[in-house]
Amino acid sequence: MPHKIGFVVVSSSGHEDGFSARELMIHAPTVSGWRSPRFCQFPQEIVLQMVERCRIRKLQLLAHQYMISSKIEFYISESLPEYFVPYQAERFRRLGYVSLCDNEKTGCKARELKSVYVDAVGQFLKLIFHQNHVNKYNIYNQVALVAINIIGDPADFSDESNITSREKLIDHYLGHNTEDPALEGTCTGKSDYISPLDDLAFDMYQDPEVAQIIRKLDERKREAVQKERYDYAKKLKQAIADLQKVGERLGRYEVEKRCAVEREDYDLAKEKKQQMQQYRSRVYEQLELHSLVDAQPMGAKMRRPFDSPLQPLVHPSSPCHQPPTLLLPQQEERVTENRFADPFLQEKPSSHSLDISPQHLTGDQALPTTDPHPRTHLEPLPYDERPLPAIRKQPGAAAMEPEKSDGDISEAPKGGIAGEPEPLTEKALREASSAVDVLGESLVAGAYSKTWSYREDALLALYKQLMEMPVGTPKEDLKSMLRASVFLIRRAVRDIVTPVFQASLKLLKMIITQYIAKHKLSKLETTHCVERTIPILLTRTGDSSARLRVIASNFVQEMALFKEVKSLQIIPSYLVQPLKANSSTHLAMSQMALLARLLKDLGTENTGFTVDNVMKFSVSALEHRVYEVREIAVGIILDMYKQHGASVLEYLPPDDSTTRKNILYKTIFEGFAKIDGRPTDAEIRAQKKAATEEAEKRKKEEIKALQGQLAALREAQAEVQEKESDAAKVKNQDSQGRKAAPPSAPEVPDNHYLDNLCIFCGERSESFTEEGLDLHYWKQCLMLTRCDYCRQVVEISSLTEHLLTECDKKDGFGKCYRCSEAVLKEELPRHIKTKECNPAKSEKLANRCPLCHENFTPGEEAWKAHLMGPAGCTMNLRKTHVLHKAPTLPLGKGPAMTKSGSSGPKAGSKIPTPKGGLSKSSGRTYTKR
Repeated sequence: MPHKIGFVVVSSSGHEDGFSARELMIHAPTVSGWRSPRFCQFPQEIVLQMVERCRIRKLQLLAHQYMISSKIEFYISESLPEYFVPYQAERFRRLGYVSLCDNEKTGCKARELKSVYVDAVGQFLKLIFHQNHVNKYNIYNQVALVAINIIGDPADFSDESNITSREKLIDHYLGHNTEDPALEGTCTGKSDYISPLDDLAFDMYQDPEVAQIIRKLDERKREAVQKERYDYAKKLKQAIADLQKVGERLGRYEVEKRCAVEREDYDLAKEKKQQMQQYRSRVYEQLELHSLVDAQPMGAKMRRPFDSPLQPLVHPSSPCHQPPTLLLPQQEERVTENRFADPFLQEKPSSHSLDISPQHLTGDQALPTTDPHPRTHLEPLPYDERPLPAIRKQPGAAAMEPEKSDGDISEAPKGGIAGEPEPLTEKALREASSAVDVLGESLVAGAYSKTWSYREDALLALYKQLMEMPVGTPKEDLKSMLRASVFLIRRAVRDIVTPVFQASLKLLKMIITQYIAKHKLSKLETTHCVERTIPILLTRTGDSSARLRVIASNFVQEMALFKEVKSLQIIPSYLVQPLKANSSTHLAMSQMALLARLLKDLGTENTGFTVDNVMKFSVSALEHRVYEVREIAVGIILDMYKQHGASVLEYLPPDDSTTRKNILYKTIFEGFAKIDGRPTDAEIRAQKKAATEEAEKRKKEEIKALQGQLAALREAQAEVQEKESDAAKVKNQDSQGRKAAPPSAPEVPDNHYLDNLCIFCGERSESFTEEGLDLHYWKQCLMLTRCDYCRQVVEISSLTEHLLTECDKKDGFGKCYRCSEAVLKEELPRHIKTKECNPAKSEKLANRCPLCHENFTPGEEAWKAHLMGPAGCTMNLRKTHVLHKAPTLPLGKGPAMTKSGSSGPKAGSKIPTPKGGLSKSSGRTYTKR
């Protein structure tokens, strides 16, 4: 009959602190389960080893409320060839996958319990978790699994089919039908019946201690049914039903106590603890009152499953069933069958049940697992040193065995006298014949023992024997001892038990650093020790146990720095061998980390490391599937560039836009730039962006200023046209009484005379549209200039007054009393002191040019002659750009002269500048709009 199968976690791709995959081995209401690392790479995987080879019938997964994997794949394997071989996908057979709900409907407040029915035989189960569902709570993109339950039955019993056939034959003879609905729900009705007590939901609801009692009472109920003691079976059935409610209430109290502790509400936690103790004691008193259980196990506190190694779960219906050591004594014989079968609890638990559905457990309750099966009271081993339990092959023998020490928990010697290792098998004798000849059969038998303490003692004895070897021993004997010792070290380095592994490293270190030097053996012996052990040691750096990985990595680094080993340059040559595509994550990461550390310790000068082999290895590692490996490879390449500069570049692709599409190469080349002190692409782009934004800002400001100038100009033109049209009307009225005379030449209508005309310089051109005039004013008009300090367009004649009264920088200028021009205040004292400026005359006597600093004839027309004439101002830079254009109208004959004799706008007219500022010219005032 299928039942719950125990398991241990062999490996996982990673976990967040405090949420190890080992938590999956526990089923209880307060379990936290496994969580992947934050921002991990997908897929993540976990490998489980069941306590025995079995046929899996059902898998149950309890998902997290918001750290939910989109898909979980299942793989199964019969066995792993060697412990240190990385777990490869091809060693597992794919069973299929399940998809998990994204939990949006419940608002990520419930947990999904997924049940998967399978039919597969094996001992190793691998789960692969794919990308997580995205939600607002899962900010680190993690996946999690709260609990997993495996239900099946052992697959190693050859007589199972015979028993099944015999049961079917008896049922046929008696006329029983296995599909009889009357038998449905009983363990005798169907061979594939799964007890509700083995269901994951049962453990996640129940208090672990009460769950054990329920299972014991269920065993008694089945035995009572077999003995046809139905009244007693009925009483047990009622007791089980009541105990389930008790277990639910105690489980709820435990969750509430845990929540109170997390909130640091210790008063409430204490209250819940006392409430649990009182309620539990009342229930146990009722059980004792009705002789259903004795008082012994009730005072004992439940032990956490990690306190003792996991033993194979053997279901009573299995052919290899052994009589268990029951905590609950058989006392039902003393109870009369006519005793009442009413519920034995005087105080019924509250009628309301946990608001958790069987398929969705609420996220507010952290749900973990207690192994419900009884444990033997053994001294606990550290997790990494605990051997896996062996399959029980002798039914009924286990109950007769005495308790074993921590070293013999699962590895009982098959033969030999107590206190001595079992003798070598034929295969072991053939394999270790050379070592037996040198070291003796007793010591080798200890090294081959199935008990780890014997293996450790054998290595320590060998260590002592080698240390005590006299100096005068013949060389051949010394070499034979060394090679036999290396043979046993190679075997011990593969050992999964930490003390044995550490003893082998201690022995190897002594041989390399002391034994060879003491007896003056050649370097060939050192080379033999290193070459025979380093491949296995490097493999152990990828061990699933973090502790063993660290020990192995540190020893390899230490051994590489031994003066006896350093000169051989052996270890570096192993570290730069390309990573295999199917190598495990831990192995690849450890090899990269070792290479990075040893490069810093040894360098690349006569150490076995060269620029060539390191760079080829690192560049190939950039293609590895694991992010951490690629990251370490980038760091190694940058360190190599610091030491060797441009010689590193020949191993990398060219630095171009195509290569930089790869984020790794982009990081590398930007790292090179930082090392060289050059700006990176990101910094260059930021600088260009800032310059472009500044140029765009200036351009927009200039356009805005031009638009304001153009608007003011249009208003000025409109005013002039209006006044001229009025004057034309008066003239027409005066000429009505005169005789009409034929016109001598066609005349341009007065209201259009300002079209295509510059009102400052008098130039007329067909290109002087609105936009053309803007360009002419801005760059070409000889009568205008741009202020160097505020970029406004002003008349040259009013430039001095603009600098003193209107310019944005007017506070920085002062007026020279000699030349009457604007001079920067910081230069004004020197300007006045040197007296090099040309004295100015009064405005009535002469005009003063701010460009060439010369005095010339007064008046408006004189400004045009000075600024536009060929013999005029030599400092007017616009003159050279305009001389090739069409000649301007003769002076004094410009269009529509005003009464004052000037061709420009009348006094008070507005002339725009790029920023709206206006200037003042001699004889007229321009206001600011």
